[in-house]
Amino acid sequence: MRLIHLDAVGGVAGDMFVAAMTDALPQIQARVLADVRAVAPPGVATVELVEGMSGAIRALRFRVGLSPGAADHRHRHDDVERHHRHDPQGVGSYTEIMARIAAAALAPGTAQHAGAILTILGEAEAQIHNVALADVHFHEIADWDSLADVVGAGSVIAALGDAVWTVSDLPRGGGLVRTQHGLLPAPAPATAAILSGYRWRDDGVGGERVTPTGAAIVRHLATFSGDFGARRLAATGTGAGTRELPGMPNILRALVFEADTESQGRDRVAVISFDIDDMTGEELAEAAERIRQCDGVLDLSMAAAVGKKGRPLTWVRVMAREDALDSVSRTCLLQTSSLGLRWRVEERVVLVREERRRSDGMRVKAATRPDGSVTMKVESDDLRLARDLNDRRKRQRDTETGEPQ
Repeated sequence: MRLIHLDAVGGVAGDMFVAAMTDALPQIQARVLADVRAVAPPGVATVELVEGMSGAIRALRFRVGLSPGAADHRHRHDDVERHHRHDPQGVGSYTEIMARIAAAALAPGTAQHAGAILTILGEAEAQIHNVALADVHFHEIADWDSLADVVGAGSVIAALGDAVWTVSDLPRGGGLVRTQHGLLPAPAPATAAILSGYRWRDDGVGGERVTPTGAAIVRHLATFSGDFGARRLAATGTGAGTRELPGMPNILRALVFEADTESQGRDRVAVISFDIDDMTGEELAEAAERIRQCDGVLDLSMAAAVGKKGRPLTWVRVMAREDALDSVSRTCLLQTSSLGLRWRVEERVVLVREERRRSDGMRVKAATRPDGSVTMKVESDDLRLARDLNDRRKRQRDTETGEPQ
């Protein structure tokens, strides 16, 4: 599985994301450009990836624009846009743009991811302006070049399948930016709403550093930020924005990591822990069972301990998939009386395991050890069929001595 880290040196914008990823992975360039052209106004659009410099750094730029002689068409398009500016079903509305994406001949997965990014943007705008999602109008995305960023990003994400994405701390910027709604503070209200909970930094450089489209891409992709363990760096790509920043390149860098073949069996898990001192045994047992059933939970264990003021308590530890951290944490807080949780991400080594079936129909878990030997154990649920303790132990010994499978 690939892990892709977005290093927001200069910031994050839709065109920077598309450029960085197609720079890192040239094999997806043809797909991405074809998808973007599929949503462009007929005979109007130009799409290209252009090498250039940002500061002292070589980078790729994703450029979209008008074909020569397309000014008349663009003028008519602008007139239509102004006419429908407050019409929920008009050009540039959430409904119209989603329909345009759905109707285009796009590569598999592109429409779904582009639609998800657009929905994140729409929900943020709807909340800020206190309107229904269907009534949201994207003034900037009504121009096809901004729609191209959304579709291009959707194409990149779909092409990479089940990649895991992380993002660095984001540059806050500052000052005022000019929008269709007048001067607004940076980061723009939509950007701030979308990226609530993400970590930001102040590098002293103002302006809009993360655009709403860039924010929606990050929210759609990056489920966590920070450390991502040891992996092999397979590719890098650099996408540049249009602004020149003082003292630094205006770039988004993509680092593409792949699992090291020598580290097969290693993965990362989220470990959630909390203490309970005010639930009955029956309540805690029921809560533990419901947490175990939560999607993404790998294991749950409990131990007795003594807390403050000599109170007896139960220490609870939940191990879950890293991408399920938020949902599992929510379940823990809903099912128990805990007022807070502690969590961390840990690396683990897991032996290769497979399920076999014995001649008597019992399932056996076989694990391959580092020296190549195989150890086996009957599934505990199947041991319930045994008459008593001696029978259970005999069935287990039969597995250990290698009864025919």
